[in-house]
Amino acid sequence: MKITLNGEKREFEAPQTVKSLLAAVGLAGKPVVVEQNQTALLPREIETATVCDGDVIEIVQITAGG
Repeated sequence: MKITLNGEKREFEAPQTVKSLLAAVGLAGKPVVVEQNQTALLPREIETATVCDGDVIEIVQITAGG
């Protein structure tokens, strides 16, 4: 399956959930905001949202600063 992840074309195994995609890119368990095809996902949707061929995924890691 081919997707665009943070502006970069990438290939992943299908089927894939957003949660498993986060694990594949090393962000499992980290505070993130995920947008799928220009729609922000609620945290509870990350568990079950399915990533499909051609999707555009944006992941922003939340960090604290001072």
